[in-house]
Amino acid sequence: MMPFARLALITAAAALSIAAGKPAVKPAGQVNWVAKVAATPSGSHVIGNPEAKIRLVEYISYTCSHCAAFEQEASGELALGFIRQGKGSIEYRPFLRNIVDVAATLMVGCGEPSRFALNHSIMLRSQAKWMGDIPEAKQRHWTTITDFPTRMRAIAGDMHLYDLFEPRGYRRIELDRCLSNEAMAKAIAQENQVASAVGSVNGTPSFLINDRPQDAGDWQSLRPVLMALTK
Repeated sequence: MMPFARLALITAAAALSIAAGKPAVKPAGQVNWVAKVAATPSGSHVIGNPEAKIRLVEYISYTCSHCAAFEQEASGELALGFIRQGKGSIEYRPFLRNIVDVAATLMVGCGEPSRFALNHSIMLRSQAKWMGDIPEAKQRHWTTITDFPTRMRAIAGDMHLYDLFEPRGYRRIELDRCLSNEAMAKAIAQENQVASAVGSVNGTPSFLINDRPQDAGDWQSLRPVLMALTK
C-alpha cells in the first residue's frame, strides 16, 4: 500500500496540474468594467457592466464645448467610482448638431469597440485645437459636394481629424471606410429625431438615468444625483 504522505503529495500535484490548464476566474468584484465596451446598431457605445442597476446615458456632440468640458471634469471620477466597480454603466449616444459632428462621430466609432473610449477622449480633449474658426469658404465648399464619402473626407481633411487618428495606428484607408458609412450616419440622425421628439434631448450634453431625462447639463449638477444613487 502506498504511504499516505506520498499519496497526498501525488494527489495535490495532480490537482495543481489540472488547475494550471484552466484559465483563472476573477471574482466579480475584480472585473475591469472600464474595459468592457459594446457598440449598438444605432451608433452609441456602452461602457461598463451591462447588468448594472444604474444606466447613465450622455447625448454627446463632438463640436459642443460643454461636452468637452464634461469629459475633462467627469471622466476620471465616472471611470473609477462608477463604472470600474460595476455600480453603473454609461452609454455615449452621438447627437449630430452639424455636418462636422457627422464626420467626427464616424471617426470616433471607427474600428473595434475597444478603441472607442480613447477615440472619444482624444476627440473631445483636442476639440479646441481642431475646431478653431472654420473658414466660410471651406463650409461653402462642403455644401457643394453631393457624394457623402467625398464630403466626409473633405471635412476630415480640412478639420485635421486624420492627424488625430493616424498616430493611433489607424490607416487612412480604414478611416475613409468608416467615413463612408452613410447608413450609420442616417441611423444616428433617425435616433436623434426620436430622442428630440420625446424630450430626451434639449441640448448637449443631455443625460438620462435609467431612461429618465435629468435636469442637468454639466458634471456639477449631475454628480450629486448620480452619487446619491450609488450609495
